[in-house]
Amino acid sequence: MSTWQRIQHILQKCLKEGIFKVWIKPLQGEFKDNKLVLTARNEFVASWIREKLLEQIKQAAFEVLGEVPEIELKVSKAKPSVPFLAQAEEKSQLALPIAPKVNVEGVFRYTFQDFVVGPCNELAFLASRTFCQSYISSDQLFLCSAPGLGKTHLVQSMGWELLKNSNRSKVRIAYLTAEEFSSQLVLAIKSKQVEQFKAKFREQIDILLLEDIHFFQNKEKLQDEFLCTIKSLTNQGKKVVFSSMFLPKELQGVDSQLTSRLCQGFMAVINKPDPDTVLRILEHKSKKLQVNIPKNVGEYIASRVHSDIRQLESCLNNLVLKAKLLKEKISLDLAKEVLKHYTLEKDNVIDLDYILKNVARVYDLSLEELLSQSRKKSYVWARNTAYYLARKYTDLSLEEIGRRFNRRHSTVLKGIAKVEREINRQTPLGRQIEKTLERITTI
Repeated sequence: MSTWQRIQHILQKCLKEGIFKVWIKPLQGEFKDNKLVLTARNEFVASWIREKLLEQIKQAAFEVLGEVPEIELKVSKAKPSVPFLAQAEEKSQLALPIAPKVNVEGVFRYTFQDFVVGPCNELAFLASRTFCQSYISSDQLFLCSAPGLGKTHLVQSMGWELLKNSNRSKVRIAYLTAEEFSSQLVLAIKSKQVEQFKAKFREQIDILLLEDIHFFQNKEKLQDEFLCTIKSLTNQGKKVVFSSMFLPKELQGVDSQLTSRLCQGFMAVINKPDPDTVLRILEHKSKKLQVNIPKNVGEYIASRVHSDIRQLESCLNNLVLKAKLLKEKISLDLAKEVLKHYTLEKDNVIDLDYILKNVARVYDLSLEELLSQSRKKSYVWARNTAYYLARKYTDLSLEEIGRRFNRRHSTVLKGIAKVEREINRQTPLGRQIEKTLERITTI
């Protein structure tokens, strides 16, 4: 195994699957003369990696080499072969240097068939599935939920279904996050390709699937371009799908015209799953792993993982892996050992008082310091963590959370978005926050 392959192996473990597959896996790497030379397929990819992933690459290289090497990012002279859009045809006829991150096989991993429906998500599921049918009247859908409850699953399922059922020779779908949309616009401005950027997103796609649009808060110029893009697409009868942790009315620093436009289509909220739905999700994922989970083990896990399906899947994967490594059968005792790292004991209830007490304990603050007006960095991140947990584990509104901290709900919303952003980007701070969240929910 080459030095770069060993570094990739480490990066595959610490980055989210989609990020690794789209940005890291295609890189060509060569290590010589104490320098790591990486070759990207185009300047956009190279620029994105420099801005978003260079620190993670350095950390992984340090683990392999024992020191941080000089890293050089080059652009391949070969013509790029990955299409900028997901299309029904295998190859794109467009040569587009500024590109959403996707292709058909690599990104649309989820389907409606793999989505477990319950009272918490039935409306969102039906709205998403119906959205893919040609006779539906609405061309816009807005999905909202806390992290880990299935927004991305449904958005990708729509992408796959729309490709599969298209009655045209090809249908062009752009799937990306609001942050990626913003990064591409900034790159277009820097490279004086704004008109090309506008043409690609307004004229050369049929469907826009855009996730995490709360990223646009307090970004006036980005909002202008986003609004013009939506207007252009919908005026042409093209479809747009948005996802966010917040409903349009909860977004702060967003132009009223944009808020109004986001409210024009159908809106569906995904709520926290009930224990029965969690159990059925667990059973479904167990079948995909081709393992049998004893009934008492399934009920035990389902009774303790209530608010995050990603965490449920992680628990199951770790349980199966541990059983295989130890060459043991999956048992209740083994499940208890695994769940110590994930969730609460049965009798604990995560309410705002619990969150405040344990966030203060983990960050080594008094309750008075946590609720104070201090702007010390450690205090701010402690509060942001508390906001995030309160949003995820309680049914409190942003206003109710803000009142407990004597702050406006816009401050709460910004804090939650910052935590979510660091976690999604898997920055060093994001990984530290994830570990902190695990500690707080296992105290």
